[in-house]
Amino acid sequence: MNKETLRQNLREIPDFPKPGILFYDVTTLFKNSECLSGLIDELYEMYKDKGITKVVGIESRGFILGGALAARLGAGFIMARKPGKLPAEVIEETYMKEYGTDTIQLHKDAIDENDVVLLHDDLLATGGTMAATHRLVRKAGAKNTYINFVIELKDLNGRKAFPDDVEVTTLLEL
Repeated sequence: MNKETLRQNLREIPDFPKPGILFYDVTTLFKNSECLSGLIDELYEMYKDKGITKVVGIESRGFILGGALAARLGAGFIMARKPGKLPAEVIEETYMKEYGTDTIQLHKDAIDENDVVLLHDDLLATGGTMAATHRLVRKAGAKNTYINFVIELKDLNGRKAFPDDVEVTTLLEL
């Protein structure tokens, strides 16, 4: 999928959720069937030979491509969720955000030492949520991890949130 197709199908919403923020709405990438198929195809090609056994999608937009990609890779799908959303025993990681703290959770039995895990979300900004999810997956004992985003906001330097030995990929840099 070429980057121009992604740009053309990405909606920009100024002053959302507050004045001064330019929000990139990825739902427009998903509603276009050719764009959605192209995204899944490109992600599959990137990860088909990595031995992925589980894909972790981060609440909530990470569920869309994460689940589809897991099915295409023949891997399991795990949801990383905010507190109170998962029904069984959980492990969690609390992290700092620009305006306070937040917490992300996984089911305690979701990942083990035999798993090669791909973590996926729609957008890399500061990297806080994904970095916390990555720490959580490593604590769960994953053998190896990869991180992927559809979009990266380069000026926010979100890649600095991850260890140097972790492969981080994005489809579109803005």
